[in-house]
Amino acid sequence: MALSPGETAEGLSPTFLELLRAEPLKELTVLDVGTGTGPLALALGPLCHAIVGVDRDARAIAEARKRAAAAGLANVRFVVGDVEVEEYAPFKPEMVVAHLCVSDAIAERAGRVLRPGGVFAFVAFHTDQWKETGRPSRFAYGEAGVRRLLRRCGFAIEHLEVEREVATFESVEQALAAAVALREQWKADGRWFRYVKFLEEGGRTLTRARLVVKARKA
Repeated sequence: MALSPGETAEGLSPTFLELLRAEPLKELTVLDVGTGTGPLALALGPLCHAIVGVDRDARAIAEARKRAAAAGLANVRFVVGDVEVEEYAPFKPEMVVAHLCVSDAIAERAGRVLRPGGVFAFVAFHTDQWKETGRPSRFAYGEAGVRRLLRRCGFAIEHLEVEREVATFESVEQALAAAVALREQWKADGRWFRYVKFLEEGGRTLTRARLVVKARKA
């Protein structure tokens, strides 16, 4: 699918980046959990005192390191690790961020490591993401669920919004073409056949929806 008008080349929400830039990043050590190939860490690197990206995918981390070196970002480093299992204290973060890698375990670890005033900010899949497939992602959150989670982890929400884009198609063929990059993944988890059924029954939409959240440790 094409990027929405408000997305960066790597799919980062401008609203999310603006929320992060409002913090005194030059004074902060930031932990980017589930960093992947490092798009968020690399975007924040020039603005931060230091940033550490962690991901369990060693190949993604190797690519992120290459990208940081090519960009000359000496204050950005990448580490292989499981952000849902390992504690964050060794990284000494003053802010924890996550882009499309959010879970209860991550929020709990952020809550344990951050001191009062520390920020946990993230973009998560909303429960409406790909709702036409009839199967929400196990990583998706609704507004009420994320509010309960953050309250339980000791955070006060400062910003919560849903960024939603609903693509509308004129034909079944056009709709299938728009989702072709997702076909193999969706076939593996059963979504593709449900989406085809939705289209055969007259549906002509495909929804992208993400939660953008900024919370502060109470």
